Amino acid sequence: MQQLFSILVFYRPFIIWSLAINMLLSFIKIEIITILIVKLLLIFSLWHFLNETHAKRKLTFYKNLGISTLKLFSLVFVIDAVFSIPFVILLKEFV
Repeated sequence: MQQLFSILVFYRPFIIWSLAINMLLSFIKIEIITILIVKLLLIFSLWHFLNETHAKRKLTFYKNLGISTLKLFSLVFVIDAVFSIPFVILLKEFV
């Protein structure tokens, strides 16, 4: 439970960006699958950025909790998809 809470704390700053990307891509009339693929590429870019810069120290906290970087970023993607799919479906009804 502590690991899940820690992953949610890691995901918290990215929620606003995720919603903005959802709205932007929905207004352009892009399908849900494509939006998820774009988000997967963005998660991969974030992983690469954090591994290749001094921000890597931020990941040490999660490693000490027993969360590997693969587990961290894959669960962030799953959490984002769980939040994004209903949001995009609801948004497409009004756009």
